[in-house]
Amino acid sequence: MRPRWLRTVGIVIGALTLCSLFYGHYYSSLLSAGRTPRESVGYDLPSKGLEWIPAVPHGQKSFSLRNQEQTLRVQRPTKEQVPLTCPTSLQLRVKNDSYFKTLFNFEVPLLLWNSHLTESNWQTLSKRPVPYGWKDLPREDVASTLKLLNDSLHRAMFERQAPQKCIRCAVVGNGGILNGSKMGKEIDGHDYVFRLNGAVIKGFEKDVGTKTSFYGFTVNTMKNSLISYNEYGFTQTPKGEDLRYIFIPSDLRDYVMLRSGILGVKVPSGYDKGDKPSKYFGPKPSSKKFKMLHPDFLIYTRDRFLKSDLLNTEYANLYMPSTGGLMLLTALHSCDQVSAYGFITPDYNRYSDHYYERQKVPLEFYANHDMIMEMQLWGRLHDRGIIKLYKR
Repeated sequence: MRPRWLRTVGIVIGALTLCSLFYGHYYSSLLSAGRTPRESVGYDLPSKGLEWIPAVPHGQKSFSLRNQEQTLRVQRPTKEQVPLTCPTSLQLRVKNDSYFKTLFNFEVPLLLWNSHLTESNWQTLSKRPVPYGWKDLPREDVASTLKLLNDSLHRAMFERQAPQKCIRCAVVGNGGILNGSKMGKEIDGHDYVFRLNGAVIKGFEKDVGTKTSFYGFTVNTMKNSLISYNEYGFTQTPKGEDLRYIFIPSDLRDYVMLRSGILGVKVPSGYDKGDKPSKYFGPKPSSKKFKMLHPDFLIYTRDRFLKSDLLNTEYANLYMPSTGGLMLLTALHSCDQVSAYGFITPDYNRYSDHYYERQKVPLEFYANHDMIMEMQLWGRLHDRGIIKLYKR
């Protein structure tokens, strides 16, 4: 017969063994149900602001008690995560407008950058002709240009900082309605000012202001403006440390010029071969100064807002929205409040074609744009309170 103390030790060891087996079975069952002991005895997890981190990764069968720790991560919004809201944003007005809410799509990509250089995008865009795609464009030229648009600033129009007030933008066309308008101070009072093509400022500061945040163009319209409006004072493109250039990709020229501008080299080939981009953008400009509109945005603006009857004529291949129209639609898809100056209005016959012409020159209409259709669009946006259109 065993001594009493030995039997006692045996009983204790047996009891401990049974407890251990029971607890192990219990713990394993809880884990298989996606819970832990702390959960099971009444610890309520907050439903908001917390993320539950499982003690054991999904699918892992074995575990060590030593590593089973309950972990909670509090998710407090950082400054960057705080939604940027503007109570008077035009997006809110669009949302509540029965007509324009069916046209606007703020999810369409506005700018083109290196992340868009995918096989899927190439297959899609290479089927559409410029400016709405890359058909017949050498893939090497498109790819080498997009690879240089690789900074976060190429993805957004503005360098937003939180908390952010409502972003107020002025888009300044070159229409004769601005001559004698004395709108210069009001224009410069906006956070950002968009200008385009032959944007003469010197001598017209009181009417058009002096501030330029963005200058929009195609290489063709920029060069033609430097030739056609040189006598009126447009002798060089706008320049400035904070100024950004917005390329409209209407042809291969725009991709090649943009690439050469960023690299700081002469244009190596094509229509502008040998040209020096430094003449237009300054010596050694930072790549951050350049942006390019996405072809998807161009076809979206044409088909949703400016689908002209010219598309059903022999001039269909020539037609595209005007540079001014594209800059105004660009602002509408990036700013909270937009004011338009120097755009065509129903009384356009009262004014010269451009505000800087010394003698009145009637506005002429060409088959590559539908200015009457654009005028009607700006007027309707103004009447619905989505933009503020300068009229006299």
